[in-house]
Amino acid sequence: MEKIENQIKSLKQELATALAAAKNEQALEAVRVDFLGRQGHIAKLMESLKTASLEEKRVLGPLLNELKQQITQLYTEKKEALISQILQQQLFKKQYFDVSASLANQTPAHLHIYTQLIQELENIFISMGYKIADGPEVETEFYNFEALNIPKDHPARDMQDTFWLTLPNMLLRTHTSNVQVREMEKQEPPLAIFATGRTYRHEAIDAKHDILFSQGEVLMVDENISMANLLATAKTFLQAIFDKKDIKMRVRTGYFPFVEPAVEIDASCPFCTNGCSVCKKTTWIELLGAGLVHPNVLKCGGINTEKYSGFALGFGLERIAMIRYGINDIRLFHSSKIPFLDQF
Repeated sequence: MEKIENQIKSLKQELATALAAAKNEQALEAVRVDFLGRQGHIAKLMESLKTASLEEKRVLGPLLNELKQQITQLYTEKKEALISQILQQQLFKKQYFDVSASLANQTPAHLHIYTQLIQELENIFISMGYKIADGPEVETEFYNFEALNIPKDHPARDMQDTFWLTLPNMLLRTHTSNVQVREMEKQEPPLAIFATGRTYRHEAIDAKHDILFSQGEVLMVDENISMANLLATAKTFLQAIFDKKDIKMRVRTGYFPFVEPAVEIDASCPFCTNGCSVCKKTTWIELLGAGLVHPNVLKCGGINTEKYSGFALGFGLERIAMIRYGINDIRLFHSSKIPFLDQF
């Protein structure tokens, strides 16, 4: 009898130690099986009562039943406390979830080819002393046409297939040249700005044309600005963007309403000397439209044409990228084709 009483005391101590060590539901279940299971400590003590006398059974029976109830109660309390702790941990994880934490098998990310090219272009012109400018894509008729020497009856309006909005005199800009007059209105010369952005024209979409494309716009206004300043800037830009110091230029007469005289600038093919598929066997690539800023445009910007002159040049970002990387379809720039985008 004394032996069983000592075992009961020992079990209480073992139970306290086992419950304190149980840190999860699996460990707690193991404690329950060890003490309350069919082959557990309580069951073995109950089995030992079979050989006890009737008087001993009267004393030990209630003690064992009390022990079983105590173990069951302590187990239940521990289980409830453990479940509450787990729920609090889960709530804490949700509340303070780190969206920037690294995950296994992440798809590597990179900047879009547009962003990469724009950053490179901005760095080139910043190195030449230009300021980065921007303008609205939803533009007024004045800044998109009239301020650029394109009045209502001008045939150049028909060449640009404009997207007109339902708002009076509002449209989606057809070129980044709208930035020119806006920047001239903001500050007095000297003025040197470079702007990029999306432009829109109502065109049939194919491998060479899209309704949405990007342009780069360069404007310099100061005293005694001449065609020499324009050509020097164009050559420096082309050498940098194609990383080719011996690149040559060919200048042809052109027509743009906002510049006079107007020129179109071709560059020697950066990939060959005798003709290739990129230059269509001509060794020349058409890249830039440029010219000296028309006096009417300067006047719209509030510039004194007796004192100041300027030049402007523009180009398509997609054309630069297509030539530089050998891309044959402009539609790929706005696609979600991962194999194409992963190249950059």
